[in-house]
Amino acid sequence: MSVDEDSRWLEWVKKQFETIAGDDKEIDIDEFKTALKVKESFFAERFFALFDSDGSGSISLDELLKALNLLIHGDETDKLRFLFQVYDVDGVKCCVCFVPTGSGSIDPDELRTVLKSCLQESAISLPEEKLDDLTLVLFESADKDSSGSITFEELKAELENFPEVMENLTISAANWLKPPDQEQKKSQTPRYLTRAYWQNNSRKLLFLCGYVLLNLMLFVAAMLYHRKGGGWFMLAKGCGQCLNFNCTFVMVLMLRRCLTWLRATWVVRILPLDQNILLHQIVGYAILFFTLVHTAAHVINFAQKSQSGGFSLWEYLLTTRPGIGWVKGTASLTGVILQLLICLMVFCSSTFVRRSGHFEVFYWTHLSYIWVWILLIIHCANFWKWFVVPGFVFLLEKIVGIAVSRIGGLYIVEVNLLPSKVTHLVIRRPQFFQFKPGDYIYINIPVIAKYEWHPFTISSAPEQPDTMWLHVRSMGQWTNRLYEYFRQPESQAVCPKRLATSLRKRHQEKRQQVSAKSGENHRFCNIKCYVDGPYGTPTRQIFASEHAVLIGAGIGITPFASILQSIMYRMRKHTYPNCSSTGCENVKDSDMRLRKVDFIWINRDQKSFEWFVSLLTKLEMEQADGEPEGQFLEMHMYMTSALSKNDMKAIGLQMALDLLAKKEEKDSITGLRTRTQPGRPKWEKVFQKLSEENKGKVHVFYCGAPALAKVIKAQCEHFGFNFYKENF
Repeated sequence: MSVDEDSRWLEWVKKQFETIAGDDKEIDIDEFKTALKVKESFFAERFFALFDSDGSGSISLDELLKALNLLIHGDETDKLRFLFQVYDVDGVKCCVCFVPTGSGSIDPDELRTVLKSCLQESAISLPEEKLDDLTLVLFESADKDSSGSITFEELKAELENFPEVMENLTISAANWLKPPDQEQKKSQTPRYLTRAYWQNNSRKLLFLCGYVLLNLMLFVAAMLYHRKGGGWFMLAKGCGQCLNFNCTFVMVLMLRRCLTWLRATWVVRILPLDQNILLHQIVGYAILFFTLVHTAAHVINFAQKSQSGGFSLWEYLLTTRPGIGWVKGTASLTGVILQLLICLMVFCSSTFVRRSGHFEVFYWTHLSYIWVWILLIIHCANFWKWFVVPGFVFLLEKIVGIAVSRIGGLYIVEVNLLPSKVTHLVIRRPQFFQFKPGDYIYINIPVIAKYEWHPFTISSAPEQPDTMWLHVRSMGQWTNRLYEYFRQPESQAVCPKRLATSLRKRHQEKRQQVSAKSGENHRFCNIKCYVDGPYGTPTRQIFASEHAVLIGAGIGITPFASILQSIMYRMRKHTYPNCSSTGCENVKDSDMRLRKVDFIWINRDQKSFEWFVSLLTKLEMEQADGEPEGQFLEMHMYMTSALSKNDMKAIGLQMALDLLAKKEEKDSITGLRTRTQPGRPKWEKVFQKLSEENKGKVHVFYCGAPALAKVIKAQCEHFGFNFYKENF
């Protein structure tokens, strides 16, 4: 650190100390635990004992500064010695003077105690036997002289085998002790002005430029046509003409069947079809803007007219007496109602409404579009001319959707309740129902809600015959009702027992394909449902890519589960051309250009991996053994609740997990060959590695939280990768 940085750090620590310490200007053990935000008291007590150099039972500012100076400014040996003192449970040493008062070595029981606390800090649950295995594998590796204990020199030698740990050895939970990074405050070029952003978003930006230009032309043309009516009247008419266009165009962007068909044509290379939801939202906000300006201009115009006599302002706005409008003078009344409906629809479409467990509010208010179109036809004499063709196509799509959803009865034949309130539905698949990997459907389950339709990605492969899968995360009212319905005892649910026996026999051979628990979380049933779709998504382009990177966050794995299964069938067909097993006969790999697939799955907790662990195990078994860089499919698992490898509270655990994974050739957390990495991915390093593989043009497909999408998209723009995000 420079002198300025050191001075700033010192001031920051003093400020933080004052906020944590009590009136006595000392930090006691409870205040220390609160400040470090540790889950397990073991590490808080060990750190506190080492920070409290005089053994007074509290930490003064001077003691804190000395200890932090060692951890932040100290060299590698100082930090390692502090780590050793933490692990030497039967001894308490002063972290400043390093005077030993304990055994000076770590025995197996001490190491086991530390690793158990590491597991609790990282929210990892393992059997006691597995904890013993982790303890022994790390102890045997570190105890070079087989003396039955680990000395400081032996621990240091063992850590040298893990260079990534030594890069930034720190206590990550003590971020409150670090001053804000001033580099983040430096002015940077906005990403929207960078060359990479314009190159990676060229289709969308050109389309938006054309959209803005068209609106501008319509606005100017309408104003000039009505120039005799005065300035406010011209403004109202200009916005009105833009509303004629936008209120029909917003519908065109939601013609899902037409867009799905266009995705299979050359049009997808010109128009941003994969951005239809974003464009729909932009047009929606444009409608709100034009509506507000249109209404305000008319109100001002009416106010001016009311001053010259005839009718009052309220008569202009709320009655039919002035005779404005082509249907019995109802233009003003319909305009007021339209203004209220459009404001309500836009408000209930906002993210905080849709993502806060109130999807039904968005769903039902959005159905007001029917009344909006009816009122627009009454309100404006020319709107029907804009509406007739798109409206006919929209109506045709709805009729086809209703017809398809009612043809060939669909039934939920199997249900599995998975961790984190995920409901796995197995639906009997009609022969005529064809879809592609990553497609989604709208499903209606009358026993849950008679009139509600909700979109979910199909998580099974098209090559899988007879059934298709949906994985539904409980995040709103409807999804919670679905989970609770199947969680109740079978006798209370509407699952006819007379069919249970035959269904069990029919699906007995398929039970291995379903990643679900048995017993109370697994049942067979025969529940009627209706499906509308399938509809295409950006992932339809995946097999036309050369190097595909699939990134799923949490339940965002569902479209990639379908894709990975399809890849498995195609790999099987490629390896065994005469394969006649189930699913092989349905494989069509004429459009397969893939040379490499990287699959990245990020989960918060350990249990979430259980959703698709059986599928991932099969994928690993399908691949021929070889070096990772030679594999067609590479998997990367991340668990965000687990502390990173360079955190002092997790170093021993992560070293032990690495050693045991090499010994047993499988990960202790998931059971896969792929090692689960702790913490969040370091995206810059991940994308740098991908760019160096030279497997062709990289296409990144993402499904998950919007906040992470922004981070990944920014990295894609930096490295020149194509980015696709699941939207429906």
